[in-house]
Amino acid sequence: MAGPLYQRRSSSSGHAKQGLTRRKFLVRSASTVALAGVGGLARPYLSRAADRPQIACGVQSGDLSGNSAVVWARADRPARMQVECSTVESFWTIIPAASADALPDRDFTSKLLLEGLPPGQDIFYRVRFVDFGEGGVAGETQVGHFRTAPAEKKSISFVWSGDTAGQGWGIDPARGGMRIYRTMLQNRPDFFIHSGDHIYADCPVQPELKLPNGQTWRNIVIEEKSVVAHSLAQFRGNYKYNLLDDNLRAFNAQVPMLAQWDDHEVTNDWAPIGTADETGYAEDGTSRLVARAARAFHEFMPIRELPAQAGRIYRKVSYGPLLDVFLIDMRSYRDSSWNKGEDRSGCFILGSAQLAWLKRELAASDATWKVIAADMPIGLISEDAIALGNGPPERRECEIADLLSFMKQAGVRNTVWLTADMHYTAAHHYDPNRAVFQEFEPFWEFVSGPLHAGTWGPAELDNTFGPAVMFQKGCSAEQGENLAPCFGLQFFGRVDIDGQSEVMTVTLKDVDNSALWSVDIEPRPDARPGRMLAHHI
Repeated sequence: MAGPLYQRRSSSSGHAKQGLTRRKFLVRSASTVALAGVGGLARPYLSRAADRPQIACGVQSGDLSGNSAVVWARADRPARMQVECSTVESFWTIIPAASADALPDRDFTSKLLLEGLPPGQDIFYRVRFVDFGEGGVAGETQVGHFRTAPAEKKSISFVWSGDTAGQGWGIDPARGGMRIYRTMLQNRPDFFIHSGDHIYADCPVQPELKLPNGQTWRNIVIEEKSVVAHSLAQFRGNYKYNLLDDNLRAFNAQVPMLAQWDDHEVTNDWAPIGTADETGYAEDGTSRLVARAARAFHEFMPIRELPAQAGRIYRKVSYGPLLDVFLIDMRSYRDSSWNKGEDRSGCFILGSAQLAWLKRELAASDATWKVIAADMPIGLISEDAIALGNGPPERRECEIADLLSFMKQAGVRNTVWLTADMHYTAAHHYDPNRAVFQEFEPFWEFVSGPLHAGTWGPAELDNTFGPAVMFQKGCSAEQGENLAPCFGLQFFGRVDIDGQSEVMTVTLKDVDNSALWSVDIEPRPDARPGRMLAHHI
């Protein structure tokens, strides 16, 4: 029989134990560990392991704030997820505890919004699943970690990237699996922004692929990942496939994620209406393929559920007074046409409701830095994205021009754009003095990826908003395209904000943790009335 979930122990009993520091916790182990002998969730089990519900895909957290966070796990059968938290790794003192069901209609995934947490604290959480039967038999416990947003100005560090298990490059254990997740964990970030393409539902993995050097890449293969995803089970299987990787599970357990999506969570270059879908369409013309993909995404991501806005991905995450993160969605509200100059029909990539929300939230933000996490870059020419080529704003560029000019007129400053999607890394600086459209303030855009997918060469920029390449690295012409992850051209970005100077440092890094390029960005005084930054007065 399972022991009691909720046990509060007084730290004044004379037996309080010293909490493990965040640094020590993050470097202690590269994997989630089972906990025994500390009471509560770690009580002894009275049945064989096969008779107890188990955690099937590790644990993860996300969408954190100063006093809350989402915790996620998946069971191997119907069960109840039980979670409790502490500010010390010993779990000597328990703070919020909660439970939620893991049921077949959600593929046994379960997530909880934990509230009432102290700000600016390392939070250690432990999860187990308990059988619904009369005995309430419990499975093993796994431990995770996150850090709540600070209430005061303190230094912040986070990482971002995108594009996981693409172009047929899956998990090859002999080559270390998805090594970049281990590298990012070594950076000990406060959180991670996944810019999209968590899965490649349209890219099956085969047992073997030949490499340019004559060697063989050998994938782990499961049935759901061996075909293009059409069914709900196949979309779910893509997420479960990635979670077979030890590096990813260890990273998820210790670093909270802010999740976006792009196209490959569904299929290449999809749009809400008109996406080719052999599985059929609903009565309103929407794709059943998209609906299944969206359901699987929300089941497997530690994303907050918004009852009044079910399924919405765009949102703001505030991480203390120095940072607001605006996670936008460039897929769900776009028009269904290709972004071609000769097509003169109406078009959009954000949609009117999301664009109005973004303007409103940016104008209301009191944070020093406003990071716009986009699933696609602005100035790289692509028929599926925004940029059309040199010249004044056309088609989807018009929404971006509207947003940039609004920010200038409203006095919104210190915006930085982060994205992935392009399968190489780059730093772009946008300046109206170089641009055809000039009604905006200069800003930076940083591109980084892939996490574990094929690498491509740099793309062409247009001059509509005056971008200039300050750094870029991808495949060379000699290396060709779709270069396998084992050749080292896998990238992520790291952002550090100093708690005193408020300077933002952006560093582009590779899978070996090499710093390829870096820049320090000074915050500018807020131009809005009554909102002058104190250290610039």
